[in-house]
Amino acid sequence: MTRPGAIRTRAAALLAVVGPGLLAGLSDDDPAGITTYSVLGADHGYQLLWVLLLSTVALVVFHTLAARMGVVTGQGLIGLVRQRYGVGIGGAVLAALVIANIGTTCAEFAGIAAGFELFGISRYISVPAAGVIVALLVLRGSFHRVERLLLLLSTVFLAYIASGFLAKPDWGAALHGTLVPTMPMTGQAIGIVTATLGTTLAPWGLSFMQSYAVDKKLRTEDLPAERIDVVTGAVLTGVIGFFVVVACAATLHRDGHSITDAADAAVALQPLAGEAASTLFAVGLIGAAFLAASILPLSTAYSVCEYAGLEAAIDDPYRDARTFYLTYGIVTFVGAVVVLTPNVPLIAILVGTQVLNAVLLIPLLVAMIGLGRDRALMGRFAMGRAATIGYAITTTVVVLCVVALGITSLLG
Repeated sequence: MTRPGAIRTRAAALLAVVGPGLLAGLSDDDPAGITTYSVLGADHGYQLLWVLLLSTVALVVFHTLAARMGVVTGQGLIGLVRQRYGVGIGGAVLAALVIANIGTTCAEFAGIAAGFELFGISRYISVPAAGVIVALLVLRGSFHRVERLLLLLSTVFLAYIASGFLAKPDWGAALHGTLVPTMPMTGQAIGIVTATLGTTLAPWGLSFMQSYAVDKKLRTEDLPAERIDVVTGAVLTGVIGFFVVVACAATLHRDGHSITDAADAAVALQPLAGEAASTLFAVGLIGAAFLAASILPLSTAYSVCEYAGLEAAIDDPYRDARTFYLTYGIVTFVGAVVVLTPNVPLIAILVGTQVLNAVLLIPLLVAMIGLGRDRALMGRFAMGRAATIGYAITTTVVVLCVVALGITSLLG
């Protein structure tokens, strides 16, 4: 029988490390992710829910590796890529990551704009206000205060779970779609499957996971508790995605409605599932956008400083971490300005950056496997043969999806 004192000790150890896994996982449920899940449910009903299960497993696998590499080496992902593969390759990966991150930050502010416009608030008010709040949240706070606020903000995802229940889905069909893989062999279906994998296992999420574990100053003895944090964050990400899909499958797909983004889903839900479900969906969109808009510039700032070999952390004063704070501010500013620019081809920017994310994901996963197997770097925490096979299988599935998407795009 476990003693109460031992339970309290374990709980305290877990609470001390909670943060990287939860935030890296939940921030993947950003507006781009919610839009992807909404389209998945609206167009295919419950049929492709198994893709979410696959994506969640991949998220657990690679976020666990990112956390372990960060804790063991004390370095972020981009810094390790530069060290192991050279300045040129490291620079190319960083450049692609920064471009993709800026584009995805635009998606987060577009989500904020769309969410508030559902409540009658202009984007010319909501987006600048959000930009200021996001900047002040991270740039003026201590590490632990920022972490607590971001974790508190992540509770807004409960709105999607409530929205899913209010839509009264067919739970039997949802369970079947989750556990029995079936796949329409069409370009559109392959595209949404690839987008689901890419938006869940995002390159910026991997980079943030590792850098944040370093910034939190976790030790190797914290790894068992951190694994719980990672698994919890990944599972919650999958659960939230599941409820977004079933909400849209039970209403939009059933009635033959087609949508293009999460804001469309929130509007369409009102006559089909009631005003409460629609409002909760919109609130979830705003909260998801705020969380990701805070974390994406943070991931970018970490990566730029790692490549440049500069020490930088949220607790550092501006005079000691100018590059870190300037990068965060520039990414936030550009993301907000692009969304407010009249006639900007926002859809083209968002689609282009999501494609870039999918392409960038492949070399990053391969690099992580190589780094994780390096015994000189990882010591006793290096991957063994069985783990390498598991990571290789996961990476192969992602590669096949991206290749299939490219082939169908060329033929289509």
